[in-house]
Amino acid sequence: MKINKFLAGVLATLSIAACSDIENVFPESSTVLASQVVEINSIKPERAKASFNGLFTHLGTPWKGKYEKPDDFQFLMMMFCNDLEGADAWIPDSGYNWFSVCGELSSRNANYRNPYIRYQTPYGLIADVNIFLSGLDKETQDPLIINMMAQARALRAYAYLMQAPQFQFVTKKDAPCIPIVTEETTDFTNNPRATVQQVYDLIFTDLNYAIENLEGATRTSKMQIDQNVAYGLRARANLDMQNYAEAATDAEKAAAGYTPAMITAPAFMSLSETNWLWGFDCTSDMTVGDRAYSTPSSWLRSFSGNGYSPACAVYSCINNILYDKIPSTDVRKGWWVDENLESPLIKDLLWSNGQPVAIADDGGDSKLPFIPYTNVKFGCLTIGTTTNDEDFPFMRVEEMILIQAEGYAKSGNEGKAKQILNDFVKTYRDPAYDCDATGLSLADEIWKQRRIELWGEGFGALDIKRLGKPLVRFHDDKSSFPDAFRFNLSNDDGWMLMRFPQGEMNTNFGIIDNSDGHIPSMGQNAELKDGVTD
Repeated sequence: MKINKFLAGVLATLSIAACSDIENVFPESSTVLASQVVEINSIKPERAKASFNGLFTHLGTPWKGKYEKPDDFQFLMMMFCNDLEGADAWIPDSGYNWFSVCGELSSRNANYRNPYIRYQTPYGLIADVNIFLSGLDKETQDPLIINMMAQARALRAYAYLMQAPQFQFVTKKDAPCIPIVTEETTDFTNNPRATVQQVYDLIFTDLNYAIENLEGATRTSKMQIDQNVAYGLRARANLDMQNYAEAATDAEKAAAGYTPAMITAPAFMSLSETNWLWGFDCTSDMTVGDRAYSTPSSWLRSFSGNGYSPACAVYSCINNILYDKIPSTDVRKGWWVDENLESPLIKDLLWSNGQPVAIADDGGDSKLPFIPYTNVKFGCLTIGTTTNDEDFPFMRVEEMILIQAEGYAKSGNEGKAKQILNDFVKTYRDPAYDCDATGLSLADEIWKQRRIELWGEGFGALDIKRLGKPLVRFHDDKSSFPDAFRFNLSNDDGWMLMRFPQGEMNTNFGIIDNSDGHIPSMGQNAELKDGVTD
């Protein structure tokens, strides 16, 4: 591929060579947890109160962390990785793919940048929440302070919810998971891994507090957390812990007042979308200059005029073994282009040069043609945008409806589960839909609907692990995954779990690392089936 204007600028400032991620990026002092003790003891209470709004910038602000690279955009980056390490999302095996470590699952290397960012991001937020909480009077009766504490504790629960499943199968409740750090933690040099159950006990404690104290409260933006969102987070936690009836109840409360969207055009780009419960409010001042490349708009959206995805043809695509399972009557089939680069969602969309957006090629400066199975689910506020300041959803009502279906199905009320599933899909996605499955077939059908509906929103690998499913990327010769990423893993393969960064182990001597499994090889475990794409 020729070097175009876009790449010339990137090469000058960001060093494409670094995309291999094979570098020792952890100096001896770069521990995440140990640094918190100094920070907590040095922040005055009045400053903690002023820091509340800053807590939310951890969720997706480019370059908030350590590296100032195209793959450094906080929880939004973690969500992207969770899908690329799953079975349904891929980007080409190219020198411009900064996330190749996810495709090949070499992201378990303790000295790689990618896993360090994913470790540092949750603990960075946890640290700031702890600092914030340590500066407040816990006995206060001030409703504003109580509201902020409730939101902060919900954010801490979210951070642990994102981190815990990376390091342990959450069904193994007595197995070592991750270190717990709260505002009361004092020993950072010998802080061993808590069990899964202990981590989730803290998650539930924080979310219970948030739900109780956000009753009747309002928020200034959907970037903040209200009671609906707190219920939604607890619904996710209950799914992880297999508390299925409780998950369904929480998801119903989370969904109250929200209605699914009829999505018949590229969307998923603005907090104003009425089906979003919670999202990241990306602003243009966050994406100035090279920071624009460190965004979902650069990597996941196919309509940017200033991003890696369109400029380098490293589009985010669906695996065709899932795509082929979507009926032609389902509007979501159009969330991706087919093998001929066609989708009804984009038939009238033009690039700035007047070409149809799928085949548009502006000479290599910022846009190359789509490739088969490119996603057009995630739109841009303006076709050819150069600001890359689209918002991103953390929680939608559609997820809560699917949690209700799963919760009822697995807690003995299959009739209600099917009614919920049929009502949603038939009304909003596929008028020809009719689910009459039972038992395992019903559970797999609900997972299929999650995989289609929530594609690209960060649930891919997490769902595989919590459901005890194998990672299945290919059947026989059928898969659109690049050859190097085409392999399957059994449901208990230890390679599904992340490793702790070397910098953390150098300073927290209580950690015993994950060590099971080995990096997959192309074509392995061809016989595995997952119940959805078989």
